Amino acid sequence: EVELVESGGGSVQAGSSLTLGCTASGPTSDEATMGWYRQVAGEHCELVSSISRFGNPYYLESVEGRFTISRDSAENTVHLQMTNLKPEDSAVYYCAADLTGLGLRKTALVGGDDFDAWGQGTQVTVSS
Repeated sequence: EVELVESGGGSVQAGSSLTLGCTASGPTSDEATMGWYRQVAGEHCELVSSISRFGNPYYLESVEGRFTISRDSAENTVHLQMTNLKPEDSAVYYCAADLTGLGLRKTALVGGDDFDAWGQGTQVTVSS
């Protein structure tokens, strides 16, 4: 079973920066595409960014140029550096790992399903 432990998050002013961290453990966790979802409405989440085991990144259009995802394969850790934060970036952010080899979906419900593993979530609040 893949387990994800998140770090980071908090409350900041608009224009500030935050870095989220996620460490994965368990079988094949070093091969999984990993990324970050954020909760947008009810139980619905959008994929903010992801990175494959080969280092190929994906970014949600609204965060392109402001967020940077990176991966330390030796440590099985993924970081999401968030700069120039906006109030609309406020959300609970969840680290996720794909268990299928097919990548993370662009939308999901909180907690995912049998095809991915999720962390417990970390709150990001950006005030104007």
